[in-house]
Amino acid sequence: MEGMLIVITGPSGAGKGTVVEQLLSNENYSFSTSATTRPPRAGEVDGHNYSFITRDEFIKLRDGNNLLEYAEYVGNFYGTPRKFVEEQISQGKVVILEIEVVGALQVKGQFSDAVLIFICPPTSHELRKRLTGRNTENTETINSRLKKAIEEIDQVNHFDYFVINDTVPLTVEKINTIVAAERLKVTRCTDAINTFKAY
Repeated sequence: MEGMLIVITGPSGAGKGTVVEQLLSNENYSFSTSATTRPPRAGEVDGHNYSFITRDEFIKLRDGNNLLEYAEYVGNFYGTPRKFVEEQISQGKVVILEIEVVGALQVKGQFSDAVLIFICPPTSHELRKRLTGRNTENTETINSRLKKAIEEIDQVNHFDYFVINDTVPLTVEKINTIVAAERLKVTRCTDAINTFKAY
């Protein structure tokens, strides 16, 4: 079965990381760790949550065409190393990218069959509550992230699916359903179709 690329994005505080962690309990999924120049938050592990690198290191990767996409978000760079993603897709894995909106649209430009999923809390009030509850950022940064969230949701028409993350189990179930349906698209079933025609 051919591999697939799914891109999960949405506002900071939407719960993307928690959802992705649950999805990865399925061995058919593979996670591409993004590189970033932002400092790690409490509890984050280098190479697991992100590859935390310097700004100079990031620019070197970018200029060497070794990133599938990159974006600057609230003063920091984020990007996806190209090699790992391409290798995993060739092995039939469902590769998950958890990246920002700008990067997601860059990926869609390079992988036309990438599946773009936008995750969002039920309301902006709930988003503020989640951001405040993390206790990792000051009020100014939280306000900046809320403003950015409104800008991001204006881009949702460029995505394939919109998923409200009210509870993590339900959100995971919805994404698994999306992947299952995408697997059945005629354009992804070329091998099965050709096998049938051969007999």
